[in-house]
Amino acid sequence: MAAAFPATGVRLLHPRPLLRNLRRAARPLSVLAAALPIQNAEELTATAAPPPKPSASTHTDKNTATPFYPKRGQTLELVCESLAYKGKGLCKVAGTGFIVMCDRALPGEKFVGRVTRKKNDYAEVKKLKTITPHRDIVEAPCEFASHCGGCKMQDLLYEAQVRAKEHQVRELIVHVGKFSVKDSEYDGIMKPIVPCDIQFHYRNKMEFSFGTKEWVPAELMQQECDEEIKTNALGLHAPGFFDKVLNINKCLLQSDSANKVLAAIQDFWRDPELGLSPYDVHSHHGFLKHLMLRSGRNVETGQPELMVNFVTSSYKPELLKPLVEKIEAFPDVVSIMNNVNTSVGNTSVGEVEYTLFGKPTITESLRGLKFQISANSFFQTNTHQAEILYKLIEESSFLKGDGSEIVLDLFCGTGTIGLTLAKRAKHVYGFEIVDQAISDARRNADINGISNATFVQGDLNKIGENFGEYFPKPDLVITDPNRPGMHMKLIKFLLKLKAERIIYVSCNPATCARDLDYLCHGVAEQKIEGCYKLKSIQPVDMFPHTPHIECVCLLELSIS
Repeated sequence: MAAAFPATGVRLLHPRPLLRNLRRAARPLSVLAAALPIQNAEELTATAAPPPKPSASTHTDKNTATPFYPKRGQTLELVCESLAYKGKGLCKVAGTGFIVMCDRALPGEKFVGRVTRKKNDYAEVKKLKTITPHRDIVEAPCEFASHCGGCKMQDLLYEAQVRAKEHQVRELIVHVGKFSVKDSEYDGIMKPIVPCDIQFHYRNKMEFSFGTKEWVPAELMQQECDEEIKTNALGLHAPGFFDKVLNINKCLLQSDSANKVLAAIQDFWRDPELGLSPYDVHSHHGFLKHLMLRSGRNVETGQPELMVNFVTSSYKPELLKPLVEKIEAFPDVVSIMNNVNTSVGNTSVGEVEYTLFGKPTITESLRGLKFQISANSFFQTNTHQAEILYKLIEESSFLKGDGSEIVLDLFCGTGTIGLTLAKRAKHVYGFEIVDQAISDARRNADINGISNATFVQGDLNKIGENFGEYFPKPDLVITDPNRPGMHMKLIKFLLKLKAERIIYVSCNPATCARDLDYLCHGVAEQKIEGCYKLKSIQPVDMFPHTPHIECVCLLELSIS
């Protein structure tokens, strides 16, 4: 089929609103986290029980520890004791107890690091040299594993990865959430982590960036110092840089079909005759910004479906036409989109969307339902593990199944959780800030013939006193907030609402533990009383080889 650029294949999009980062002080987590706000404390979960709180810059032990004041640039010989949240290695300077964090250091590894940042109660170091490798070492299959900021745990045995993640959740629940797993009241609430059966090629969405500066790691630069380094790049951002791109030809997290398309684009887009230029984030000139690849499957045939989305700074279909004609020949490619983003920001969401080839959506099946996925739709990026996650949510809901109960679905996204529960509920009410997601949720309800679901666009961080007037009192609340967790306004509302059950689905166990503390124990300084009992916490590994952890938590209303 020839490439087509119809004038009617355009859709206006609403820019994705930015969610404000919450800045609430964390409860004491460890000697390190005690004085840190939650966004820092979430990274710093010590594996040992927390020692007594020290002074600001001195970590002392009554018998052996001495004060320690590291300086920037100082080199230290360290041993990684455990993994903290976000996958950073947690180390202690010998004889002092002073905590040091190091990216890409793994438990048992002995190494030399240089101090790069100094905080009040901890320091960060950059690993310079490994003296003794870590425990459970394996060879990373990806050539970019040592340099890409994505799956940084590839060289750690997968069984060790999930053990570390489960331990991190347990530590956060104890030290931030203030739940004692040793108390009989909470005995058994922490469930063993659910591992992922598929550790590679599990992502159904990958986003790559075009750039004018190709980042080459120092060790590779040394090896290739006599070779010409290409300037333009297509790949993933170098860790810590917004303007440097690590050129990627193949990513082991995405499907084989997506990798074939990526390789074809890599071989073709730099041809000077095409006149394609990468966007320069400094001068704000250039055309190509991002390449997004989304994988789905035809629900009727089971055949793979691939969407290719070019994000550009302007609408120039004649420039994209050669690329479109090349990749439309791949049998799995059923959709080629062009999101136009004229802003200087780095977002991949366009203000206007054009269909360049095929259809504007791909499809996927989840828990027996069919979902249409547009270029900017939110959809769980690991479809295989999402089946397991949503089954756990459904089992934890304890819905009677007689169609008598009301479900309130907060941060509902495209409605996937609420719609999977709708068949057992009287009505589902979903709320979400992103307007496009609400449109997708309503469309997905129509596709599946679900009439007992209502989806409303609104900012749950700014709810008013009358928020509860929009729906009947729910029997079950599902809350699935983004990384900052729930705003205190919403927590107060839930404590006043007193639904019988709350299922808290979390992608950030640190803020999850904080919110569970508020819901169960209250906030003494604000004279807020908790009214829920934590019944279970189920960690789920959604993203192997990364530090990310998902949790499904069940809370029940306490009986006074």
